[in-house]
Amino acid sequence: MSQARFASCIPLPLEHKVLVNVIEKAKDWALMHGVGMRDKKHFTKDAIQIAPFVLLPSPFPRTEFTKAIELQTVLNELMHKVAHNEEFLEHTLQNALQVDEFTANLYDIWVKVRNEGITQPISLGMLRSDIMLESRCPHTENQCAKHTPYCSWKQVEINSIASGFGHLGPVSRDIQSYILRQLNRGDLIKNMPENRALSGLCSGIIEAYDLFGIPSAVVLFVVEEVSYNICDQRFHEFEISETRPDIMIFRKTLNEIYEETELNDKKQLILDGHPVAVVYYRSGYEPAQYPSSREWDARLRVERSTAIKCPSIHYQLAGTKKVQQALAAAGALERFMGSSAATTRVRDIFTGLYSLDFDENGERAVEMAIADAERFVLKPQREGGGNNLYGEEVRDALLRMRHSRERAAYILMERILPPLVSGYVVRPGAPVPPQVVDLVSELGIFGVIIGTKDKIISNRQVGHMLRTKLADADEGGVAAGLGALDSPYLIDM
Repeated sequence: MSQARFASCIPLPLEHKVLVNVIEKAKDWALMHGVGMRDKKHFTKDAIQIAPFVLLPSPFPRTEFTKAIELQTVLNELMHKVAHNEEFLEHTLQNALQVDEFTANLYDIWVKVRNEGITQPISLGMLRSDIMLESRCPHTENQCAKHTPYCSWKQVEINSIASGFGHLGPVSRDIQSYILRQLNRGDLIKNMPENRALSGLCSGIIEAYDLFGIPSAVVLFVVEEVSYNICDQRFHEFEISETRPDIMIFRKTLNEIYEETELNDKKQLILDGHPVAVVYYRSGYEPAQYPSSREWDARLRVERSTAIKCPSIHYQLAGTKKVQQALAAAGALERFMGSSAATTRVRDIFTGLYSLDFDENGERAVEMAIADAERFVLKPQREGGGNNLYGEEVRDALLRMRHSRERAAYILMERILPPLVSGYVVRPGAPVPPQVVDLVSELGIFGVIIGTKDKIISNRQVGHMLRTKLADADEGGVAAGLGALDSPYLIDM
């Protein structure tokens, strides 16, 4: 059976001369508007290259886009409650902690700051829920014929740390709007939803800063030693500086935080003589970013401080794949949301998620995946892309780990089969013009939530992003060089 397909917003292929001309213009537009990244192969701070982008916006059903937008505040509140439920996190992560050193280190910091007493009860969550349309239907053909070429949408994951593309999401719409105008199809832009993710995310940092309440305080961005995704990061700083020029922003690595900060007697994190109001992590989500004990000591120092963290350590733990899997279990959502229409709506977006713990359910999941590995993705407790296993890799890994506790560090997820669309992907250094290829997309919805364990101060949906990859590619991270920037073209079906 052939895979379901959407039609492109403009009939393809484009005439050769037209295609070459519009791509050359679009590349220049990209470089002049921050649609860029640093070159990993030939790194220099003095240059960027274009970030990969899809020439035309990709179709997405308007009704499903609206549902995803409306559901985000519900997901924000769910994550907030999960992050503040100590018993649930302890129980859910107990097996993974025995075999996953990275998650265990995060957990140990959380235990230490809890035992010492939480100095800053306010958390800032800047979340991104990633979803894909599902073309396969669990019902009969007659029941879902009206949904062709898709049945529903399913959640891939929810990111609680370094939820990127606050700038690259909105600017993807801008560059594709420019391209449509160049093709004399500016009339189509009305079907591309407005996207204010950058200002929306930055408003969360600003609101948290104001809640901290000390005018001389600063904002601290935690960054990698080498930042390739520089445009997406810097535009957050530019947006805050333009909106609130009174707020001073620092960029520091975890190692620099270890060397340059201290806690005063009020547990304030002091940097360059200023208390830090907000710590925003654009790094710190994978083991390689903690090469020594200095980085872990820096993370502990930040968590002990009065700074409002994005994310706080318990928010990062709530974003692990193991928690995602546990929330899909019977009765888990009701624990946080009660029995309501919202609970049903959230459960409907979960695809099949299975524990690999050493119990009856875990053994059944292992057998199921070994028998039909192409149906599944094997996911570790990691963020940042490039960590998942697919197809035969799933079978090989589970055969190797079958009798090892290592398998408890992973979850098993059913693969989502999204509809295809034909399009052009523009990449740095690639031949022009590119060929028409089959693509699939993943939509990310941004949310901001601020609150304490007992009170939610602010909760809103703030924008979106779309990443698109070749249909036969497994991973789709743009910063990892696997996907391309895109934006949704809303269609009525």
